[in-house]
Amino acid sequence: MSENQNLLAEQRRALILDEVRRRGGVRVNELTRKLSVSDMTVRRDLDALARQGVIEKVHGGAVPVVEASTHEPGFEVKSTLELTAKEDIARVAAAMAVPGSAIALSGGTTTYALAQHLLDVPELTVVTNSVRVADVFHTAQRSAATGGPRAGAATVVLTGGVRTPSDSLVGPVADQAIGSLHFDVLFLGVHGISVEAGLSTPNLAEAETNRRFVHSARRVVVVADHTKWGTVGLSSFATLEQVDTLVTDSGLSAQAREEIEEHLPGLVVAGETAGDEPSDS
Repeated sequence: MSENQNLLAEQRRALILDEVRRRGGVRVNELTRKLSVSDMTVRRDLDALARQGVIEKVHGGAVPVVEASTHEPGFEVKSTLELTAKEDIARVAAAMAVPGSAIALSGGTTTYALAQHLLDVPELTVVTNSVRVADVFHTAQRSAATGGPRAGAATVVLTGGVRTPSDSLVGPVADQAIGSLHFDVLFLGVHGISVEAGLSTPNLAEAETNRRFVHSARRVVVVADHTKWGTVGLSSFATLEQVDTLVTDSGLSAQAREEIEEHLPGLVVAGETAGDEPSDS
């Protein structure tokens, strides 16, 4: 970590979290030296990270929180985390949606943010298993000033299925619907991503539904903030080699970037110059 007094709080906390996870724990006095900030600033950062549930404070420092591979936070909890990162990712990913194309959006808070940016892309056909994502398009349609459908409004197909804690619809009904369709692009949110486990989720039924999504798409774009890297859920549903592009945020460490670039063809980092101009590679 470089010493920089001008880091934004969110950037500083991302660096602290990366250090905690990489080393298995850090001390407050180490962080004050590395970041060139006060003891009080570091403690406030640790308090904020502890409230997010990603670290555990211990005497004199912090250690990572190790969650069970079956733990699945609800949508409301996840929607309060990494808001700036998710917005940056959504803005960049939305530029990858071609007007008039057929796209799929999986469940998740990042795809929910993406859906709001896709409202301005005309003539999309959107297939989703997310109740929240579908509501974004339906609410926009209802709020239109005209009496009928607004020009260029997306056609939205909600798969049906059994609802998960993250408000995704999964199970045989969803699987059958998705398996019979073909998408130009899949925008996929994930619980965890790593070299060894690939893409994973704590929910077995959701893993199968996501597997159907991946198999039905010509191009797979994973939208995931940096905290998802290194997280492993109970069930893997795709390898990194099955992903065409990962859109993430600038909190991703240099080491993680090197590992990702070895296994998939496209890495786009939102919030950085290169990430603001996504390519079709």
